[in-house]
Amino acid sequence: MSGISPLAPKKFPAMPEVAGVRLGAGASGERYKGRDDLLLAEFAEGTRVAGVLTQSQTPGAPVKWCREILPVGRARGLVVNAGNANVFTGKAGDAAVRRTAKSAAKILCAPANEIFIASTGVIGEALNDARITQALPALYDKIGTKSWPDGARAIMTTDTFAKGAARRVTIDGESVTIAGIAKGSGMIAPNMATMLAFIFTDARLPVRLLNSLLRPATARSFNSITVDGDTSTSDTCLLFATGAARHRAVTRAGDKRLNGFRAALEDVMTDLAQQIARDGEGASKFITLSIRGARSEAAARRVGLVVANSPLVKTAIAGEDPNWGRLVMAVGRAGEQVRTEKMVITIGGHKVAAGGKQAPGYVEKIVARHMKGKEIAIAIDLAVGAGAATVWSCDLTHKYIDINADYRS
Repeated sequence: MSGISPLAPKKFPAMPEVAGVRLGAGASGERYKGRDDLLLAEFAEGTRVAGVLTQSQTPGAPVKWCREILPVGRARGLVVNAGNANVFTGKAGDAAVRRTAKSAAKILCAPANEIFIASTGVIGEALNDARITQALPALYDKIGTKSWPDGARAIMTTDTFAKGAARRVTIDGESVTIAGIAKGSGMIAPNMATMLAFIFTDARLPVRLLNSLLRPATARSFNSITVDGDTSTSDTCLLFATGAARHRAVTRAGDKRLNGFRAALEDVMTDLAQQIARDGEGASKFITLSIRGARSEAAARRVGLVVANSPLVKTAIAGEDPNWGRLVMAVGRAGEQVRTEKMVITIGGHKVAAGGKQAPGYVEKIVARHMKGKEIAIAIDLAVGAGAATVWSCDLTHKYIDINADYRS
């Protein structure tokens, strides 16, 4: 990659320790040379796990493995490699995952079905898992509680910056920590949940509760971003809870003690999701698209994603052209109800369309000034119901073509 995204945060955030979690990064040399490409995390006994995985009908071998062991609900380790996605590699790919899990299990003194595996990178190339398993012992010797930046960098592919986020909340007056890392830059239109995201907490929560928290938070975070409209074969989001916090156990989803935790979890995941959109391949502008007045939240999100995925909308934004007609076009093909005579569109807070036509008093040069910035805000009121959702995306520039045309070289 040539330089960090102009939309990147100024620095990697300060990340707290999460009791019961140790992690580290190392180099396997499976694809990349001269950089870390392998993450190993160890979890305390009793750690619970929930996950959402790609709905792609051509999933990678690691996704199939995670899907198989998730019902167990327990986790002792996580191994992630970057550079080779281990997708469409047949039975050899499945065997490579099993060998990796067994190798990590031996090192961590844990059952293999409590070792989660994720991979990201090129599709269709055989994975030399021996390079990974040979690197694990030395990597285990240096894992620790503060290796968040190294771990986040190790899972990157075309990413230009490492992505992390953390929050602290209280349950029963006791401190609870939530921390997460993610990767993603291209092939981003998650459908579950091309991205990997791993969230860690010391909260004492059962698997059933973790799932009930993770799925709606995923819908409002990772499922509300898009870079290029392509869903990966490897999308994986896992939430690990070590149970090391001192609060009384929570067992009901409706327990008010969970309110702060629920909000903080969604906040961490939204932060990570927005960082992925800000690191969209070739991106120069970050787009916040707010849809309201839809018949439901799901309908609002569908409209938002259609608009955000439109190549015509994305290229207009890249060209700093306030061509609001392209927004009208995209809303119209989303397949959701809209009252055109009542619909209102604003760009940068300036009304551009209303009453089924150009808004009275519209001055293009004022809106054009907003389009020259790095942060683009678009709001669309469909005037049908009370449904609302926010979607985040980025523009589409020629650099996206350059990156993906040369991806395997």
